[in-house]
Amino acid sequence: MRLGTAIVLLALGAILTFALRVDVSGVDLQVVGWILMIVGALGIVLELAVWGPRQRRVTRTDAYGDPAGAPVRRSTTEETY
Repeated sequence: MRLGTAIVLLALGAILTFALRVDVSGVDLQVVGWILMIVGALGIVLELAVWGPRQRRVTRTDAYGDPAGAPVRRSTTEETY
């Protein structure tokens, strides 16, 4: 589950729980809303805890001189996901 999906589930659950006053036979929409909000919150926590630390960018710049005497710079960017 990605972060956007978790936010949508959280918002949909809040709408079902707090804003909607409809009686459907056999289904309690407030309970369904609470379940969706719990799943959405759990998805946000897992997304940030599991996938957040893995996104990293490391940039290294080396400076050295070439044989003709002009300075040369090289930048290396490594992205880890």
